[in-house]
Amino acid sequence: MTTGQDRAAAPDAGSPDEERLPSIAEQMADQLGGWRGLVESSIPVVVFVIANVIGELRPAVIASVAVALLIAGIRLAQRRPIRHAVNGLFGIAIGAAIAWRTGNERDFYLPGILYGVGYGLVLLLSAAIRQPLVGWIWSVLVAKGRSEWRDDPRLVRTFTGLTVLWGVVWLAKVGVQAGLYLAHQDTALGVARLLLGYPPYALLLLITVWTVRRVTREAAPEPLPGS
Repeated sequence: MTTGQDRAAAPDAGSPDEERLPSIAEQMADQLGGWRGLVESSIPVVVFVIANVIGELRPAVIASVAVALLIAGIRLAQRRPIRHAVNGLFGIAIGAAIAWRTGNERDFYLPGILYGVGYGLVLLLSAAIRQPLVGWIWSVLVAKGRSEWRDDPRLVRTFTGLTVLWGVVWLAKVGVQAGLYLAHQDTALGVARLLLGYPPYALLLLITVWTVRRVTREAAPEPLPGS
């Protein structure tokens, strides 16, 4: 995610197409893996929830891991990017291993809960020390590694506020899952994992891209008459 500031890019001699900031849709599609990435990342969890409701824990674990492996294999065979599939497989494998070992289906979701808590706290900490994580992620994913936003107080404040927003939302949704985990509401926990997965993430991405674009446009200098 980067600012793509026009004023920072103006001195470059490259073509306008090379400096064009990806559209909101393009940026969101890249982060979410498109509709296919959304569906594929959710399928193993759906399989686990359904298989566990109608059957036993271990067949559900086997089914979810098998589906995750199948999805990764299909993507690899089609020579498509497998980043989202590998990330999903990694998360499914860890949760499945813990649930298999403990024999407790709710432990399937434990790694995701712990990861969410850690991620939320890191976000808030980065905002507290004025090194907002959302700003640095923006630099890496959108601004081609540029970090001119660090020299713009408005963008620093913007990324700090956005980082706090991400951290609060992340801890809130993890808090819901943790409450269901502690209450032994296994099926509800699986449903919450799906509902509180990509929808809040997509909304936060939309808010982030829209906000940074608006601030960047407002900060850009007006063209001189006749230029």
